[in-house]
Amino acid sequence: MTFTPPPPVTTRPTLEGTFGMSASTHWLATASAQSVLERGGNAFDAAVAGAFVLHVVEPHLNGPGGDLVAIFATAEDSSPIVLAGQGPAPAAATREHYLAEGLELVPGSGALAAAVPGAVDGWLLLLRDHGTWELSEVLDFAIGYARDGHPVLGRVCRTIAAVSQLFADHWPSSAAHWMPGGRVPQAGDIIVNPAYADVLQRLVDAGAGSPDREARIEAARTEWKTGFVAEETVAFLKQPHRHSSGTDHAGVIDVGDFAAFSATYEEPVTLEFRGHTIAKTGAWGQGPALLQTLAILDGFDDDRLDPSSELGAHTILEAQKLAYADRDAYYGDGDVPLDVLLSPEYAATRRALIGETASTEFRPGAIDGGAGFEPPLRTTYTAPSDGTAASSVAGIGEPTVAASGETRGDTCHIDVVDRWGNIVSATPSGGWLQSSPLIPALGFCLGTRLQMTWLEEGSTATLTPGRRPRTTLTPTLVLRDGHPVTALGSPGGDQQDQWQLLYLLRTLVGGYSPQEAIDAPALHTTSLAGSFWPRTWEPAGAVVEDRLGDEVIAGLEARGHVVTRAGDWTLGRLSSVGHDRDRGVLTAAANPRGEQGYAAGR
Repeated sequence: MTFTPPPPVTTRPTLEGTFGMSASTHWLATASAQSVLERGGNAFDAAVAGAFVLHVVEPHLNGPGGDLVAIFATAEDSSPIVLAGQGPAPAAATREHYLAEGLELVPGSGALAAAVPGAVDGWLLLLRDHGTWELSEVLDFAIGYARDGHPVLGRVCRTIAAVSQLFADHWPSSAAHWMPGGRVPQAGDIIVNPAYADVLQRLVDAGAGSPDREARIEAARTEWKTGFVAEETVAFLKQPHRHSSGTDHAGVIDVGDFAAFSATYEEPVTLEFRGHTIAKTGAWGQGPALLQTLAILDGFDDDRLDPSSELGAHTILEAQKLAYADRDAYYGDGDVPLDVLLSPEYAATRRALIGETASTEFRPGAIDGGAGFEPPLRTTYTAPSDGTAASSVAGIGEPTVAASGETRGDTCHIDVVDRWGNIVSATPSGGWLQSSPLIPALGFCLGTRLQMTWLEEGSTATLTPGRRPRTTLTPTLVLRDGHPVTALGSPGGDQQDQWQLLYLLRTLVGGYSPQEAIDAPALHTTSLAGSFWPRTWEPAGAVVEDRLGDEVIAGLEARGHVVTRAGDWTLGRLSSVGHDRDRGVLTAAANPRGEQGYAAGR
């Protein structure tokens, strides 16, 4: 049996050129990044400029109060490096405090869900160490869109409409900003955020008296962590406000938490697969689950790695269940036995568990005689405070694909490669407008990444002051013969690596072009402990695009998969850039779903 060939026509071409390429989840960010390349900036200057634009134009998907994970390589050193802009739990964010507040879960919205913001410090660190432009030049795009305005996306308007009652009843500062005069904006309206423009300008001004570029950027980092941003945030969030639990609570973040955090660089975790090196974050993120899935699948023939066939889709879904069970049992910001989890011997034992029918069990592997942490496995959840079903609470969770298949948005992503050989893949997220009440003086709110921690004891992902939540943000860098050839990523919470897996299988095994792989029908499992409040799971659950075909879908159902059809073009928001070293060509591709992502280059 041969690998299913790609469709004869793609929604757009795989871009090819030799100068530079940018791809992201919004055309304005892509255009801004490419403009930086055209004016002599490098990939890191471009990525930072595009990322701050994403704060402004995709406020329902990310913001400066959120998180950032990136992976990159420089022209001077092709070794992959992880940029960790994921902040930890504040010093006062103890499980004892949350339990005393009457909570069973860390909420999915409200300030108690906020980790220390890490995105801005992470971007500034990358710019300081690997960029070439001044901060004022890089931020000029975002300042312009925030102060002068941009046409608002229909998806932003729909998000505001969905949480309009929450804003009106409980979050008046958010209502005043996003619904001026009580009116939800309409798609195409020009919206502005002068408060955030002022924040960015004050960061630029903080370095005005510094002697050199690096010192000016460092002054902006210091201002962010110890100045007005921290002070305004802490003062505002001391006021109790409504959380997704249906109860009111004050935040626990303090100015000392801002000051104590700095983004860092880390070594990636890697796996060899079909002549390529796949580089991901450590187990403080979910990235190694992709590597575990690849290790399991690598022992099968190619026909079982084809996502477009019944056998391939079944095998992929079953392998993912096993990898994500290990994620939920072992991963976190602590001592995780990745040497065992990624070993060929362990992968072989996991591979042997894949049968002809869909498993409905939670099956983490046994390491040193134990099966790790057992998370509470809920198929439904009702908030104990008022009996409200979690599925009816507006504003919760990372905007992603609902279990029903309904697309509620996503996170953000940006990839850039330049003519010198610098390459970066970055996934910023959190701090979306529905996370918590908007801080009026700043024009943004904090994120909700702490909802990925447990209030149960015994996990490396248990809520612990100073410990990072086990994030879902998981960009990818692919290398061949030690040189980066592809940077890719996707929004989508628990689905991020599941959709990236399909891209890797189709390009590295099936021979698809980047755009062919992005366009091809997608699927993912929901048979995992969800990372977002209320952290439910669906045994044997699978969500597929209808384009997978009636015959394949019926075959999956016959094998016992509980299949949700999500429509033809609904799953995934992948983008990628690449460097074909054999031809000396740069490439880029972006997702057509949602008519929002775009690639550009020459």
